Amino acid sequence: MTRRRRPTLDDVADAVGVSRATVSNAYNRPDQLSARLRDEVLRVAAELGYPGPDPTARSLATSRTGAIAVLLDTSLSMAFSDPALYLTLDALARVIDPGGHALLLLPGGAFGGPPAERVLAAQADIAIVYSLPDGAPSLEAVRTRGLPLVVIDQPRLPGTARVGCADRAGAASAARHLLGLGHRRFGIFAAYSHIRSGGGALTVAEAAAAPFHDVRERLGGYLDELGSCSVVVEEAAGLSAESAMAGAFALLGASPRPTAVLCMSDQLALAVLAAARELGISVPGELSVAGFDDSPPASWSSPPLTTVRQDLAAKGRIAGELALGLLDDGSVPAPVEVPVSLVVRGSTGPA
Repeated sequence: MTRRRRPTLDDVADAVGVSRATVSNAYNRPDQLSARLRDEVLRVAAELGYPGPDPTARSLATSRTGAIAVLLDTSLSMAFSDPALYLTLDALARVIDPGGHALLLLPGGAFGGPPAERVLAAQADIAIVYSLPDGAPSLEAVRTRGLPLVVIDQPRLPGTARVGCADRAGAASAARHLLGLGHRRFGIFAAYSHIRSGGGALTVAEAAAAPFHDVRERLGGYLDELGSCSVVVEEAAGLSAESAMAGAFALLGASPRPTAVLCMSDQLALAVLAAARELGISVPGELSVAGFDDSPPASWSSPPLTTVRQDLAAKGRIAGELALGLLDDGSVPAPVEVPVSLVVRGSTGPA
């Protein structure tokens, strides 16, 4: 049985009566053709069974893969259960997609994000780091590859394109709000930040030495305002909902119990609200809770969550624009910081 020959770009060009370059432009540079001509080329290609240019050959010819590697410090299951992360990734994808770029997600799950060897082997033109700790081994792999780099949030690396938010100022605004309501016994609930295995209660010095910039900054913003108030710091033992709930129960079991809890993310704050319901603690009657991010669940929680709002979609959009700019001309712009604002809802009230 004779195997049917696969149609080629030349076959399409002959059938339409145009040059090879015109057919190539229909796929790779559509702005070079009229809409009518491009539609005709694609119609004939479909009739002939031509699938389009071979991406491997195109990659070899242009020295570009068309992929943007995104380095995460969590597993994919954790990434897509975190509204702050998936909103940022969605906005990022919307920016890069029109240019024909694809996201290559490199999940972590252990300290430092994805393994260095995975980064070294990744077929990508640029790396975007999402919230990795200081000194992550995967960052050294990015440097070894010589890949352009964009950082979302952290770590803070000199001479690197970065977008983040005013962590310290946002945290301070939440602390001032609760102080103004008369609270003087505070709990601070931190995300799992690899300070020690197992999570649990932390000293202020331990939290201040966390390898994550946002943990250090948000803690600093809280403590800048709280002064001589009573403060207990709790860290979730992991990134899962179960770990957050365990940490929330431990925090609410402190003696004396805090009358207000400042949480370094909405996910942690929602865990505190759930734990308070199970323990029969009235919010905000007996306990006030504030989060950070203003992710969608914050507005429909019960009660609705007071939180520090950052524009998560803007962070993703800006990261995409920074990445495309680096791919285009290689120049590194100044870091970008999105503003924050306190959104007061029903989870905070007088002490």
